[in-house]
Amino acid sequence: MNWILSFLLNALAVVLADRLIDGIYISGILPAFMAGAALGIVNTFLRPVLVLLTLPFSMLSLGLFIFIINALTFTIASWLVPGFDVLSFGGAFWGAIITGVISWLLNLIFRESR
Repeated sequence: MNWILSFLLNALAVVLADRLIDGIYISGILPAFMAGAALGIVNTFLRPVLVLLTLPFSMLSLGLFIFIINALTFTIASWLVPGFDVLSFGGAFWGAIITGVISWLLNLIFRESR
């Protein structure tokens, strides 16, 4: 049951990022749910591989390269979902940051209430 709540909160975070950033476009509620699922899948399976492969860059940049990886995974999720478009690198960068922060806050709020 936790994964359903996480999935819904991730979809809500993507919708809020769409409302806050001009470089992200979501065409409806179904693409928002699919984007939340795609972000979860990409972050679960692909992100650890990217982090491992780019470990030297992350170490040289003192961890700041992780932001680039987050933007890349956000863009990959948009490639997988029709109706979820990321129009620029800036949109992917800020979308990944805003989605991560909002998702973290929502998970913190809903986990405390249980």
